[in-house]
Amino acid sequence: MTSLDDLLNEPKFVTAINCMDGRVQLPVINWLKEQCEADYVDMITEPGPDKLVAERNPDKLPSIKERVKISVEKHGSKVVALVAHGDCAGNPVSEDEHYGQLRRGMECLRGWDLDVDIVGLWISDKDWKVEQFAVITRD
Repeated sequence: MTSLDDLLNEPKFVTAINCMDGRVQLPVINWLKEQCEADYVDMITEPGPDKLVAERNPDKLPSIKERVKISVEKHGSKVVALVAHGDCAGNPVSEDEHYGQLRRGMECLRGWDLDVDIVGLWISDKDWKVEQFAVITRD
């Protein structure tokens, strides 16, 4: 039987659908850990993930969805972040196009009916700082 102490001390996970670009890994991890008071970030990486999710890429989206479900169902993640960044080799489009892809990608994630908050994050290639783009809450 699980004790109250065990539940209170259980590690807190969040999930990031992030670009594989090494420049954005630590900024995203640090931002999510701080803003969500998380212990761990389950990182799902693909080149240009905002485009892949927004366009519902049939070759990549099932794998992304399966990995998100593992994080949510097995680790209890209550936050899923979709990340886009400037100077993305996997998705070399304008900042405005990235914003549109983040919006459409977040809507796609909402359609998965997971009990999570969805956060869109933008990282400028000028300073590599994380900015919250938008949030869709689970309520």
